[in-house]
Amino acid sequence: MLAALQRGRTGQLGDIVATIQSEQDEIIRSPQAGVLVVQGGPGTGKTVVALHRAAYLLYTFRFPLEAQGVLVIGPNRVFLRYIERVLPSLGEAGVQQVVLSDLVPSVTYGARDVVLAARVKGDMRMSKVITKAVSDRERPLRDNLQLPFRSGYVRLSAQDAANIVRQGRRRFRRHNAARKWVETEVLQALGASWRDPGVPLSELKDSLRPLPEFRIAMERMWPLLTPAQLLNDLYGSKALLRLAAENILSEAEYTSLYRERTQDIESARFSEHDVAVLDDAFEVLGPLPGKNGKIDESDEIRTYGHIVIDEVQDLTPMQLQMVSRRSLNGSMTIVGDMAQATGALAPESWADVLRHLPDRKEQRVVGLSVGYRIPAQIMELADKVMHAAAPGLRSPQSVREGDAGPRIVNAAQSGGTLLDAVTQETKALIEELPAGNVAVVCPDNMVSAVSDALSAAGLSHGKAANTALDTGLTVVPVSLVKGLELDGVVVVEPQDIVEIETMGLRALYVALTRPTQRLTVVHRRPLPPCMVY
Repeated sequence: MLAALQRGRTGQLGDIVATIQSEQDEIIRSPQAGVLVVQGGPGTGKTVVALHRAAYLLYTFRFPLEAQGVLVIGPNRVFLRYIERVLPSLGEAGVQQVVLSDLVPSVTYGARDVVLAARVKGDMRMSKVITKAVSDRERPLRDNLQLPFRSGYVRLSAQDAANIVRQGRRRFRRHNAARKWVETEVLQALGASWRDPGVPLSELKDSLRPLPEFRIAMERMWPLLTPAQLLNDLYGSKALLRLAAENILSEAEYTSLYRERTQDIESARFSEHDVAVLDDAFEVLGPLPGKNGKIDESDEIRTYGHIVIDEVQDLTPMQLQMVSRRSLNGSMTIVGDMAQATGALAPESWADVLRHLPDRKEQRVVGLSVGYRIPAQIMELADKVMHAAAPGLRSPQSVREGDAGPRIVNAAQSGGTLLDAVTQETKALIEELPAGNVAVVCPDNMVSAVSDALSAAGLSHGKAANTALDTGLTVVPVSLVKGLELDGVVVVEPQDIVEIETMGLRALYVALTRPTQRLTVVHRRPLPPCMVY
């Protein structure tokens, strides 16, 4: 096992069939039913254990799991590239591996949220806001409606329109499914106002539906909406936000959601925090009906027989609810580490996570206590940061000593710039680990500058967002480093990481616990107090 751990990384996570330890094996073979939480610190193998568990369950319960499907959810695409070969190497190639945004297709992402907006979009109160926003779009007419028909007119009173809207809300759980019924009720009410009773509904449809006034009335009373259309309208109107969020969110909270509305829905951009909000909106709206007015069941949310979630501690309550919708029977394996919780709404305990997940069967929490990946000398430094970030948590016990402890380099003492020191230390690390995989982990806003400095020094490298870990040297923004393992890591300017990231000390802890052999920390600013020996 130790020989396997000391081999160089390839940029891809491998299976652990030859080195599975007893506490890992017990988790892999745990009963399928219910939610199994695997708490494990850095280097305990929780990710690969969860993937082996998925393969074990598929092998053991081929029927019905093969038909029901197994879903693996990762924190980002760099991570998915990193783990993509594990399941195929175990003979399971049919598992769907996604990030959350893959579960809400036909939407363009790329927008960025301020911190407050990100927190609001992850809070379960946002679900109430969405429900209210949909209800606000189900509106009676302000005035009576009069439309030309045959040689005269048909009429719908504002009171009758209000009654139809009220009944539509009561009869139907989902908004779009009610549109056909509302339209039929409106047409029948208009037909009832004609001087001769018994006008065929088909004639009313043919005569009235093409009229602009009729279409405007229907759009006011009961518009067909996609989640993207609903949010584009909601975020783009301070009045709609106030109406939907009043008595649910504070003024500062709902104001933080405001942004310019796009006239063309195709050009609308949403943030990663909108994924769960869009999914919640779909739950309230339902799919759009087809030409015959019926809902196609294939447009509904797909469910799975087993779901694996990695880095679950970073999912917000809204995101956890989104995942729960996709569980067919409540069977899940979720893995994470509270000490590495860096999300907008970091939980305090596993109870905070489990309350948003299925509870039809017993929910179990198990722990991995042994750290296999990180040398003890490096873990000693990381532990100092962890105890400052999360004083009540325990770190894993490292099983091996490394060849060298962490190297701390103060660029100010060398007389050069920070980037000069980063380049020099990266070169040194590559020379020490000629067959290894090395990463420079830096604050997100320094990625371009670090990349340019490495290029100027003649160091060929990739950027994690584009190339994952396919190259021997990769620049990795700290926001994408979680879950990865590398032979050597250069961590740049810890104090910037602490100040810029939402949960700064925890993000720094994550960065420091990526290497399997060598760690170098390069700084020019003073180190965080917890890192000072």
